[in-house]
Amino acid sequence: MDLLAPLTQPLLTVANMPMSLGDLLGFATGVLCVWLTARAHIWNFPVGILSSTVLGLVFLQQRLFADAALQIVFIVLSAQGWVQWLQPQKAQDKAAFVGTSLREQVLLLAVAAVTTLLLWQILLWLKGAAPPIDALLTALSLCAQWQLNRRQTSSWAWWIAVDVVSIPLYWSRGLPLISGLSLVFLLICLRGWWNWRTPAPSQMVGATA
Repeated sequence: MDLLAPLTQPLLTVANMPMSLGDLLGFATGVLCVWLTARAHIWNFPVGILSSTVLGLVFLQQRLFADAALQIVFIVLSAQGWVQWLQPQKAQDKAAFVGTSLREQVLLLAVAAVTTLLLWQILLWLKGAAPPIDALLTALSLCAQWQLNRRQTSSWAWWIAVDVVSIPLYWSRGLPLISGLSLVFLLICLRGWWNWRTPAPSQMVGATA
């Protein structure tokens, strides 16, 4: 953990809030990633991989083990999503956003609940910080990313839930900028959900870049 300490050491103070290198990098790459996702732009995936790498290291230093491990999963899923979006049929139909059935959403909720309970116990054993919240965030995020890779509009509802839980958690861990990042995510997710429900032709052109 000592090797990662520089990531969370204050570099500057803004409005009496210390900002670290991890805060700044995580904020910049995270905002860019979600903004690109809201525009259905394929570059959200490589930027997301960079953001997950930075945040994973920060969470590891903060002993948020589930969140740190989640970033590894995000990197794998982002690479998978990048490949899926590059498929010829996807390139020809960037408006191919799909919905989910009530049955699928109930199944996802069940998966999230079971995953949360299992991770909670593992995090208690590891003596992690905030085990129940850390576990819940991980479960919700996995379900959200799975839906995003499938271009399901319902993914935004799950990301919104993730952001609502993340804001107070990261603030309590002394990461004000990353907490603020979750607030920005929340606003962009609301806009992204609207964009995906009513995609404009110009957005579809941007997605091919």
